[in-house]
Amino acid sequence: MKNQLKAGVILSYISTGLNMLIQLFYTPVMIRLLGQSEYGLYTLVGSVVSYLSLFSLGFTGAYLRFYSQRKAKNDIDGIAQLNGMFLTLFLAMSVMAFLCGMVLVQFPRQLFGANLTESELSTAQILMAILVVNIALTFPSGLLDSIVSAREKFLFQRIVTLVGVLCNPLLALPLLLMGFGSVAVVSVTTFITILKLVVNVFYCLKILHIQFFFRGFDFHILKEIAEFSFFLFLNMIIDQINWSVDKFILGRVSGTSAVAVYGVGAQINSLVITFSTAISSVFAPRVNCIAAENSENRNQKFTELLTRVGRVQYLILMLILSGFVVFGKFFITDIYATQEYAQAYPVALLLVVPAFIPLIQNLGIEIQRSVNKHKIRSLVYFMMALLNVFISIPLAKKFGPIGSALGTAIGLIIANGIVMNIYYQKGIGMDMRYFWRSIVSLSKGMIIPTLFGCWIMRSITFDNYIFYLAMIILYSAIYGLSMWFLGMNNEEKALVIQPIQKLIRRGR
Repeated sequence: MKNQLKAGVILSYISTGLNMLIQLFYTPVMIRLLGQSEYGLYTLVGSVVSYLSLFSLGFTGAYLRFYSQRKAKNDIDGIAQLNGMFLTLFLAMSVMAFLCGMVLVQFPRQLFGANLTESELSTAQILMAILVVNIALTFPSGLLDSIVSAREKFLFQRIVTLVGVLCNPLLALPLLLMGFGSVAVVSVTTFITILKLVVNVFYCLKILHIQFFFRGFDFHILKEIAEFSFFLFLNMIIDQINWSVDKFILGRVSGTSAVAVYGVGAQINSLVITFSTAISSVFAPRVNCIAAENSENRNQKFTELLTRVGRVQYLILMLILSGFVVFGKFFITDIYATQEYAQAYPVALLLVVPAFIPLIQNLGIEIQRSVNKHKIRSLVYFMMALLNVFISIPLAKKFGPIGSALGTAIGLIIANGIVMNIYYQKGIGMDMRYFWRSIVSLSKGMIIPTLFGCWIMRSITFDNYIFYLAMIILYSAIYGLSMWFLGMNNEEKALVIQPIQKLIRRGR
């Protein structure tokens, strides 16, 4: 199991790193082939259709908790009954999402407003229809992912993800070059979703021998699941508002070009989020095991685990964040996109920087769920989402994409940076002073990279790709050495040294 955990973490970062490399090469090509208007339309339609994922009602996040409870009691029949109940619910949700989505497809003008042309509305209908099918298929596929994750089969999961990441551009790019446009992109995405569902079904039934009992629907347990999931559902609504409503608002008040600019900044933010969840996601079963044991020092274990994982996330994310601050403007305007997308740089900064604190603490979300104390977080985030909407509408009208991002940033700082840390300390009982002392100690390693980064921004103008890449490598090397000598502890150094030692021994 320990090897599965290590392999899961390593493959998560390989997959995430590969995904980032693909975004570096594939997305710029896609943006240029589609053009700003169609890329904005593709982004806008995707953000609208994503609201259909709310039909899952938060039940996906509930499976792990209720499975862990039955596993702790070695209740095999109870687990099979739980599987059958969840599968029935998710298939029903899938059908409802599909039907609702197909109704929405008939009303593109009412959805997207008067700023879209007739041609754009026609394309939007096709994109929506394909994406509705895709979103409906993600319901059963997402449940099977949860089942595999609960059994800590991270190696299989990450390989499937890795293959999906590779297949997307390999299949979509030839179609884009042939002139099929954004329809080709969403068609390939849906095709990969279908393949992933088939593979998950085979693995769960034939390899893991997962059982599904559909008789004796336990409505008492269903009520428990519904009560637990309600606040997860509320949190899903909040996430949709925070990460999708800005695009919708911009589409209504500014049109597809503004959505395209915001979409590039949001894409950078989503890549950073993926890096943060790559490690924390594999620790979710362990969190639920600690919760199920309910020992006297449970909160101490939670604090230590949150701190250990948070420090590793900090090491990786701070390199990405600080590197983007220094090199991001040139990256967006000269590599990733064009000068037309210059505003995407401040948009990305406004989204990524305030999100840094919750990203190094995102294991805390699993901790809250495992002890059924996620309700307050959902309520806090709900208030933040409302604040985001009210602020973002006037800001978007006045400042465009930057205004929308600023509204989201204000909400993130208040809710994630301040309120949630108080709740972790007072409401759950973790020692957040210990967490932040450890993070501050690690931050000593940022002194030298910060000074070097400021010098680059003030003194250097990039005029060719080779020099630009060389400076990134130099900055990364200085960051790594500074963190090694000034920030990292022995455990973190061992995470780097041990794999190298194993490779050397194998080489001999």
